[in-house]
Amino acid sequence: MPYRYLRLRQRCQSVVDQISLPQPFSVDALCRHIAGQRGRPLYLHPLPPEASSAGTCGLWLATATDDHIFYERHTSRLHQEHIVLHELGHMLFNHYAVEEGDADGVGRLLSSLDQQAVKHLLGRTNYTTRQEQEAEMLASLIRTTADQPVQEQPRGVTGKLGSAMGIGTLDDE
Repeated sequence: MPYRYLRLRQRCQSVVDQISLPQPFSVDALCRHIAGQRGRPLYLHPLPPEASSAGTCGLWLATATDDHIFYERHTSRLHQEHIVLHELGHMLFNHYAVEEGDADGVGRLLSSLDQQAVKHLLGRTNYTTRQEQEAEMLASLIRTTADQPVQEQPRGVTGKLGSAMGIGTLDDE
């Protein structure tokens, strides 16, 4: 595994480790949880139809008072959820701006928006920048972590020893 990829994964895993993932997991429950942590509402919206011409499939918009995540409406539910998780990744990393080349296309989508109200605007169009790679990795780690069953804490000395060794079935109580 290349060192750069390993560091990316470690950065993202440290963020995932700080999130209390809802059980059972749902993207909506996670959005409510993150909105509560941030102390501001978070709204999910399908992207407007003209988004596909701009090449955007997801977008995070933060104003002074709330957050909005836009996702592609003409894709599978699983892909929509991944897009939302990706945009949550931008929020959790506090990423701050669209890339130069993407700004015009995203701006056209939201031309009626008061530009003074916009604090953060990130559009999901490619994965070549550090911000996009972090958001994408974080989305994948949230999904894979959330899909794992909650494990009971080991009891007793041998239970803890077995867990530390990766065996997890030893229990002396």
